[in-house]
Amino acid sequence: MSARTVSRTETGFTIQVQVPYSGSMLEAEDVIQRALNQAGVVATAEAFGRFDTDGKSITVDGRKLTRKGRLPKDYQTPYGVATVRRHVYQPSRGGKTFCLLDRDARIVVSSTPRFAKKLAHKYAEFGSARVIADLAENHGRQVARSFVRNVADAVAAVALAREADWEYQLPAFDEPVATVTVGLGGTCMLMGKETRREAMVGTLGFYNKQGERLHTVYTAATPEYGKLTFQQRFDREIDRAKAACPRARYVGLADGAKENWTYLELVTDVKVVDFYHVTQYVWAAAEASFASDGSGLRPWVDAWCHRLKHEPGAAGALIEELQTRGAALGKRRLPEAVEKAQTYLRNQVKGGRLNYAELVEQELPIGSGVTEAACKVLVKQRRCGSGMRWKEAGAAAVLSVRCLTYTAGRGSQFWQRIDGDGLPVAA
Repeated sequence: MSARTVSRTETGFTIQVQVPYSGSMLEAEDVIQRALNQAGVVATAEAFGRFDTDGKSITVDGRKLTRKGRLPKDYQTPYGVATVRRHVYQPSRGGKTFCLLDRDARIVVSSTPRFAKKLAHKYAEFGSARVIADLAENHGRQVARSFVRNVADAVAAVALAREADWEYQLPAFDEPVATVTVGLGGTCMLMGKETRREAMVGTLGFYNKQGERLHTVYTAATPEYGKLTFQQRFDREIDRAKAACPRARYVGLADGAKENWTYLELVTDVKVVDFYHVTQYVWAAAEASFASDGSGLRPWVDAWCHRLKHEPGAAGALIEELQTRGAALGKRRLPEAVEKAQTYLRNQVKGGRLNYAELVEQELPIGSGVTEAACKVLVKQRRCGSGMRWKEAGAAAVLSVRCLTYTAGRGSQFWQRIDGDGLPVAA
């Protein structure tokens, strides 16, 4: 089994690959995969030639560099290791060497850009041990665990360094965006040896007039005191959304945490507490105030949830109902769950965040399910596995690439910028 270049023209080249017959179909497919990988390595080595120089002196950043020699280097590709002899340069007085091929071919560490894209995407989904197992089993590629991490870290470094000045475009919507939800949430992860801290997650949901979600942008940041990095990052996403959808109504969705509303007050037109969080308080209060057998509990909760959604002023009536039902127990004070529910509901009513009937009538979202799901998908699934403990740099690297891959179209735009502008950090 072998692959080689058999002809070259000004517009391309031809690779010949020989594939032997084998026994079963499964064996045949394995042989074909190895043959195609060999052909890919040969083809990649040929493609590299277009990005090398002719050996003449070059000028980079105002400095004249002279050829040190045509030295070999192993490049990791999606198909295997391609060993390429390329011109390496150095200033006349010595110093750091430079390879024009590495820059112009957009090499990441020692990986081709396509392989770096694949590694970063896989590493965003699962740990390096599973990445190398997947590459070996499904792609016929053997790489070191450290190499996977180094490439993923380099990609993440570019994503983090350029997030402020690389503009990402929203998709071209087929219909006008009527509503944009600005959701805030957080979930804990293990940092260092024993410390559990909150990672912040934000979502922008784009909805049409009928309340159907058209697109979602995900933003997240590793745990930090004050949440400044997250807020700056999320501010940029909100500014992009408002520039693209200036006529949309911006609805803030979150749980009852005070700091969430302090932030959302500045960037949204309407504030809404997540309906699911409210129903949790209603359930807890009902369980504490009903008879021990729980008779009639579910119908009562279902009825009040329906009223909250469709009846103006239902929240105030629910507060009074909880007072009456709790007092009927004949105890010196209301059950703790009832008091908590009353306090929670009063605070939300005072803040004007329980006007569900009006919002439902206008077909505006009243739930932060998108944000809650993002907390699980972006953070919990990848960073809260058994035995996982994170340092700041590693956690930020994974989370940045994960946001890129989960926001539809964002990953493609990122790699288009890499292809056009190069790797200002990783290189």
